[in-house]
Amino acid sequence: MPMNPHPTAFGVFKPVDHVLMSFETAADSDAAVSALRDAGFGDSDVSRYTPGEMREQAEIDIGNASGLASLGQNLNLVKAHLALALQGQSFVVVRAADSERVELVTEVAQRTHATRAQHYGSFVIEELIPPGTTTQQTAESPDRGLDLQKRKRDDLHGPEADA
Repeated sequence: MPMNPHPTAFGVFKPVDHVLMSFETAADSDAAVSALRDAGFGDSDVSRYTPGEMREQAEIDIGNASGLASLGQNLNLVKAHLALALQGQSFVVVRAADSERVELVTEVAQRTHATRAQHYGSFVIEELIPPGTTTQQTAESPDRGLDLQKRKRDDLHGPEADA
């Protein structure tokens, strides 16, 4: 179930003290939720978004964005989430307010084939797993948007990882 209430800053999604992960498949998303529960995260710590739910929420956020949302990367991240949702990716958002919990979530993200994992702080949004392509990242600005680097399963884990 999506986060309720929906945390925003300047009209766009910003779940401070949470990690947002995206997954190519629902099975990977399910595995992440199961691994998070095994690691001690409760139902109230974990929210899920189907590709359709994230698409709908991202479109609403983009429509509600204030001019201040484009000063940082908040609006660009919502646009990136929309692009991933349009590719069929699912999302898991996990409460992780301290470094120990962030580390646990990062390990789960890596183990369960997350394509992206970002920790939302008050002022900084940290990439927890490398974007995973050999494409050189360009300087980001509100006009250019974010690089939508996306890893393929074989790039992350090698072909033997799924065997």
